[in-house]
Amino acid sequence: MSNKTLTYLVFIVVVLGGGPLIGANNVPGEWYQSLAKPSFNPPNWVFAPVWSILYVIIGVVGARTWLAYRGTMAMRLWFAQLILNFAWSPLFFGWRDPSSALIVILGLLVAVIGFMVASWRQDRTASLLFVPYLAWVAFATALNTAIVMLN
Repeated sequence: MSNKTLTYLVFIVVVLGGGPLIGANNVPGEWYQSLAKPSFNPPNWVFAPVWSILYVIIGVVGARTWLAYRGTMAMRLWFAQLILNFAWSPLFFGWRDPSSALIVILGLLVAVIGFMVASWRQDRTASLLFVPYLAWVAFATALNTAIVMLN
């Protein structure tokens, strides 16, 4: 196995494994079910497949950036978005604090956009691969905002 293949594998496993591990320790449960939610709230079954696909994309983009642009702002922003992404569930579901989670997801949105801007010149493919992630995080931000406002 080449170093390049190993790098991709490590990034995908860390991201794809980390997200569900954090999610499994911060299950929505009865508290979340009791919250008032907006009409655009998707059914619960949607979240796992969407996040699984996005986590693979995030891992691929991280590996691409690590291999070619390790010391750049884009790489720092990639790590920042991952930390913010992984921090959201414990805040929202674990601490049951949608307001703090909203602050984190706004930071995540900024980090994703920042990554896309920072990587645009050096690796347009990586930047464009984050488009679905940006769309989902923007949607999740709107959902988080609505939950804060309704509760």
